[in-house]
Amino acid sequence: MVTANSTRLEHPEPRVVMKGVSWQTYKTLMSEVGDERSWRISYDRGILEIRMPLEEHEEPKGLLESFVEAIADELEIEVRKLGALTLAREDLTRAVEPDSCFYIQNEGLVRGRKINLPEDPPPDLVIESDYTSSSLNKQDLYSALGVPELWRYTKNTLLVYQRVAGGYEQCNRSLAFPFLPIAEIADFIAQSGVIGQRSAVRLFRQRLRQILDIQR
Repeated sequence: MVTANSTRLEHPEPRVVMKGVSWQTYKTLMSEVGDERSWRISYDRGILEIRMPLEEHEEPKGLLESFVEAIADELEIEVRKLGALTLAREDLTRAVEPDSCFYIQNEGLVRGRKINLPEDPPPDLVIESDYTSSSLNKQDLYSALGVPELWRYTKNTLLVYQRVAGGYEQCNRSLAFPFLPIAEIADFIAQSGVIGQRSAVRLFRQRLRQILDIQR
C-alpha cells in the first residue's frame, strides 16, 4: 500500500513523502512525467520523496556551479555539468536527483554518453543545497551509489565530504580541487546578495588566481 504525508518545517518546502512505493511504480511514474518538471525525487527501497526546490535553495546551488565552472576554466580542464541528473540503481532499489553534479576526473569516460549506472561511473562531485532537511538520508544514497565527493551548503557554510568505507567523512579539502579555499566559499555566496552574483563569481576567480599563482 502506498501512503503519503507532507512534512511541516520552519521554512516549509513543498514536499510529499510516500511509503510502500515499488521500484516498478517509481519507474512508471518517472517515465510518465518525463524530464520536463521542476520537482525532484529521492527514492530509497520503497520510500519516495518528491520536493519542489525553493528560491533560497536554488541560488547557492547556482553559485556553487559557477564556482566549479570558474575553477575548470582557470585550470583549462573539461568538466561535465549534468545538474539534477537522475542517479538510479535498480539493483540497489535506490535513486536520487542531486541539486547538481559534475563529472571531473571521469569526464573523458562519459563525454557525450547517456549516463547509465552502474555501467558508467557515478558523478565525481555532487552538490546539495540544504535549505530544508530531507526526510531521507541522502548521504546514505550517494554513498551506496558510489559518489566520491559531496558538497553540502547548509546554514551559510560549505561542508565537504569524501566517501570512505561505510559512508562519508567530512574533510577540510576537496578531493577534486584540493587547493580550493573551502572556508571562504560561504563568504563569496554571502557577498552575492550585496554586489550581485556575477560580481561574486569574478571575486572568486580573482582569489582562485592568487592561490594558483602561489602554487605555480
